Amino acid sequence: MANQKYFLIYKPYGILSQFSGEKDTLKDLGDFPKEVYPVGRLDKDSEGLLLITDDKALNNYLLHPTFGHKRTYLVQVEGVPTEEAIRKLEGGVEINVDGKLYRTKKALARSLEATPVLPERNPPIRFRKSVPDSWIRLSLIEGKNRQVRKMTAAVGYPTLRLVRWSMENLSIEDFGVGEVREMEQEEIYRLLNVTERKIQNTKRSADNKSSSNSSLKKRR
Repeated sequence: MANQKYFLIYKPYGILSQFSGEKDTLKDLGDFPKEVYPVGRLDKDSEGLLLITDDKALNNYLLHPTFGHKRTYLVQVEGVPTEEAIRKLEGGVEINVDGKLYRTKKALARSLEATPVLPERNPPIRFRKSVPDSWIRLSLIEGKNRQVRKMTAAVGYPTLRLVRWSMENLSIEDFGVGEVREMEQEEIYRLLNVTERKIQNTKRSADNKSSSNSSLKKRR
């Protein structure tokens, strides 16, 4: 446990959340131990917090759907969302997931009066004088493919820029684009509100699911 590695990065726009490939990958951000890998992913056209580690137990916990952890995004959208649109985001909207309609879980959403303090994006968002834009803060406890973009589009406000700001209390505040910080396990677990008991619960849930699947196969 003591030798496990944890890196927190501000993934830039245009970088893939993977190490494989010739260009535009996490390898462009520095030399990482070959055993580490990203926890979850951010799309190439999204930015922000990405955790890289070789801690398999933590990875399983954070990606397990039963133990939804809070992910907070700063989202620049086209237009100025109405109060009704914000309420819809909070209450759940229907989006397409793998070809099927899916209703998102309850979320926290609010419009931001001021533009959040973030590094400039490269390339910058295309400015359109005739179309206003604004920012919202959106916190989810699930992470479907391109979920935030699909949610804002569902209420009529397409996403222009998407930055994952935090997971629980672990954030990229004061980070520069592409910045990498190595962190200790104790601090990572504390900021993510992870305990050994939660990790063990995840293992038991996975073991139970595996046993159940094995029993079904035998009955067939």
